[in-house]
Amino acid sequence: MNVPRLAALGLAGLTACVAASPTATPAPAVGGLVIATPPAPPAVPPPAPPPVPAPAAVETVIGGPVDGGTAAAAVTAEAGPPPGDAGRPSACNEQPPQDFLVRGNFLKTPDGRQRAIQYRTDTYGYFPGFGRPSPGAEPPVAQVVTTTFMGLPVRMHRKVVPALQCAEQEIKLACVDHPYTARALAGVRFKNTYRGGEVTNHIYGIAIDIDPAQNTCCGCVKPWSTLPVCRRPAKSEYDRMAMPECWVHAFERFGFYWLGHDVLRDTMHFEFLGDPARILKVAPAPAAGK
Repeated sequence: MNVPRLAALGLAGLTACVAASPTATPAPAVGGLVIATPPAPPAVPPPAPPPVPAPAAVETVIGGPVDGGTAAAAVTAEAGPPPGDAGRPSACNEQPPQDFLVRGNFLKTPDGRQRAIQYRTDTYGYFPGFGRPSPGAEPPVAQVVTTTFMGLPVRMHRKVVPALQCAEQEIKLACVDHPYTARALAGVRFKNTYRGGEVTNHIYGIAIDIDPAQNTCCGCVKPWSTLPVCRRPAKSEYDRMAMPECWVHAFERFGFYWLGHDVLRDTMHFEFLGDPARILKVAPAPAAGK
C-alpha cells in the first residue's frame, strides 16, 4: 500500500469538499502560498419586521360634470377621521350652518333679514329688489352650473357644488342600510316664491329640493299643507317623509340646513348656509389652460 499516495488523495478530497461547500471563503495568499482557513459561520440576519401598511387614500371627484364638461377638480383626502368626524373620510370640511343665515334666527331680529340677504347678495350674486349690489354685480344665475346629485341633473351655484358632492359621498357611505332612490330634484329658481320681504335660497342656487311629491312641506301653502300625512300624528318630521333620516344628517355634516327643522316643516329642502370658502380641505386645481 502506497501510504503517501493515499494521504495525498485524502487531502485532495478534503480540499475538494471544502471548495464545494457553500460556506467556504477564499483562502488568503501569503508570500505566494495559499493558506487554508476554516470557513466563517454564515451570518444569520435578524427577522425583518412586518410591513406597515401605508394609510389608505380616498380620491373624491369634486364638481361633477359641469355643463357637459369634466369634473372641476380631483382632491385626494387621506383616510383618517378629522375632528368631529364619524370615521368617514371626505374632501370637505365639516361645518355647521352660519347662525345668522338660518331662517328661524334672522326672523327674530329687526335687521336680521336684511343682513342675511346682503350676505347672500355679496357672496352669490344680486337678485333685483333684494340687497345692495356692488358695482358690476352679476345675478346669481350667472354662476349657476349643471351638476349631478345621485345620478340626476340639477342646476346649482358653482360655489356650493363641492359641498353637494361631499353630501352625496356621505350618503353613499352612511346610508347603505337605508336604501332610497331620488327621482326628482329642483335647484335654482328664477322667480321668488317667498312672501313678506323674504327671498328663497333657490334664487341664489344654494338650495335643493328632493322629491317634492314624496317629502312634504306641511307648513307651506297648498297642496302640501293639506296632504293627509300632514294631519296624522307623528313623532317628528322624519316620519312625514319618504327620504331616510340619514340623508338629512349627511347634508348637515357639510354646512347644509334642513328646513324640516323650521316652522315650514319643509322636509324636501336643503340649503347651504355654511361658508363656501371653507368647503374644501384642499383648494381645487385650476382648469386646464388657465
